[in-house]
Amino acid sequence: MTDTTTPISTDETPVDPVDRVLSRADAHSGVRVFGAAQALQDEATAFGGSTDGEQWDREERAALRRVPGLSTELEDVTEVEYRQLRLENVILVGVHPQGEQSDAENSLRELAALAETAGAVVLDGVLQRRPHPDPATYLGRGKAQELKDLVAALGADTVIADTELAPSQRRALEDVVKVKVIDRTTVILDIFSQHAKSREGKAQVELAQLEYLLPRLRGWGDSMSRQAGGQVGAGGAGMGSRGPGETKIELDRRRIRTKMAILRRQIRDFAPARDAKRAERKRNTIPSVAIAGYTNAGKSSLLNRLTSAGVLVENALFATLDATVRRAEASDGRIYTLTDTVGFVRNLPHQLVEAFRSTLEEVGDSDVILHVVDAAHPDPASQLQTVRDVIGDVGARDITEIVVFNKADLVDEDTRMVLRGLEPRALFASSRTGEGIEELRSALEAALPLPAVEVHAVVPYDRGDLVSAVHETGHIISEAHEEDGTALHAHVSERLAAELAPFVS
Repeated sequence: MTDTTTPISTDETPVDPVDRVLSRADAHSGVRVFGAAQALQDEATAFGGSTDGEQWDREERAALRRVPGLSTELEDVTEVEYRQLRLENVILVGVHPQGEQSDAENSLRELAALAETAGAVVLDGVLQRRPHPDPATYLGRGKAQELKDLVAALGADTVIADTELAPSQRRALEDVVKVKVIDRTTVILDIFSQHAKSREGKAQVELAQLEYLLPRLRGWGDSMSRQAGGQVGAGGAGMGSRGPGETKIELDRRRIRTKMAILRRQIRDFAPARDAKRAERKRNTIPSVAIAGYTNAGKSSLLNRLTSAGVLVENALFATLDATVRRAEASDGRIYTLTDTVGFVRNLPHQLVEAFRSTLEEVGDSDVILHVVDAAHPDPASQLQTVRDVIGDVGARDITEIVVFNKADLVDEDTRMVLRGLEPRALFASSRTGEGIEELRSALEAALPLPAVEVHAVVPYDRGDLVSAVHETGHIISEAHEEDGTALHAHVSERLAAELAPFVS
């Protein structure tokens, strides 16, 4: 990675340097130079093996990968065909104040991983140091002109800003650089739209996209004009054109609001079925563990290792969008559930938090949160804080949390010492090698809540169904076979305690 500080002469004072995160020579050669701080895992260690199952879903997703090296023009084919045939070449830009360069570089590398996951080739990345982003063009005017030259030199199609741009900033920067300008939120929404699989997931993503699009609609030329009126000679269009016309942009806004109302209603309609399943688990006192964590921390791989679930695993950001619930059995026979949830990322768009609130409820309603952190990530502290902020947003701060540093096989002992300093009680595990999995499983079982009622009962031998139910949903302290039946000392649910009442000793 090369870092250069180039003062640019502009009409702004003071002159702020631009810090190059990728070198132009490497950009021309197509070489990735993100180093250890990239958000994606190295391909050599990206995928596990037998514990992840057949992974048919990953093969299906990879079958639609876009192909580099094919050239076509947007006018020749539809937008969908364009996106499948031609990889977008992008340049990343960011702004950071004095003293925050390291954090800004990590954020830009994460944006590069997001762009690659969305299907783009990252050519270059630049950072500008200034106290605040320019309210007009995000970068300063002089830096925007330099960016225009860089775009022309590298042949980029798109510029991606490492923040959420105001509509006016995006339009002004587009007018300068003469190519499409998007922001971090747009990239995340694009990834979500590609990876959503279930009907609910697709509806949630579409709602988030429309909420983001609504204030950013832009009309062109005649589409902005109301129906004309008045005399032809006075600039009007004459007869047949008078009346309270609706501009195209107003019509689009009304259609978007209508569609958003329909999507919200659909998402509400999905809730009863999920609530019913959750209520049934609660009624049977089946404890639940929610696996939460930063995107690409290895949550799905860990679920596969713990339960042989065969859930989709991919070295990409936001590979999992739909909550997956799997059954697991503790060593004492108790049944509990493990739920894989959508990953989090820094500056997660609020539209997505709101749209996926129903999915995030799985975290808020769980008994234990298994917080997975990527041990090999260059900034695990920010991962921890980001995830805990979202956990707080869904009202789950008081739930028992177990922190596990995954991908422990990729870090040395010195790094482990640093991580222990961050979280002294955290566990280390590797879903790839199996290291620490049994210790993690024991910690989960110890954290599971005990059923509410303690009973001493002698269950007749012809009521083996009750003994089996106690094994599945209760916690047995002691069990003995006597002349009159099976003597049990156990913690059970109120419902099961009522059924055992006639046999309480």
